[in-house]
Amino acid sequence: MTFNPANLTLDAAQNLLRQFICIERIPPEQLPDQETLRQAVMLVRDHSDYQILGICADTANDAIATLHAYLTAFGFSELPQPSPIEGAAYLKFNPKTGLCYLEPYDGNHRGVLISCQSAYDGDINETFGHLPLDLFN
Repeated sequence: MTFNPANLTLDAAQNLLRQFICIERIPPEQLPDQETLRQAVMLVRDHSDYQILGICADTANDAIATLHAYLTAFGFSELPQPSPIEGAAYLKFNPKTGLCYLEPYDGNHRGVLISCQSAYDGDINETFGHLPLDLFN
């Protein structure tokens, strides 16, 4: 499937992001280009009230850096500063409640889950991921 970021529709963005749902890592040669993927994320973000982020990473520092990169791209100026832990980590952040927690993670997935939350039926209520950790670096 080929995507042109210049004319990416909401349906095309959702279809692109659905390729990442609950699967093992996509081989690099099958990944869409980073710019198209970033635009798809931003488009679904614009059609939801807020997004809960879940990050699975090899280290807590990687998870925190990824959270900060995504939140900066989403326009946040205040960035949570959870205390790092040892080993692989799962970080969850809910911007609506301000809840941010970091815990040990022993799963195989690595990447970012974006759970789009909307109050209205016409907007997006769906989870996408595991998206690349470095998407907004």
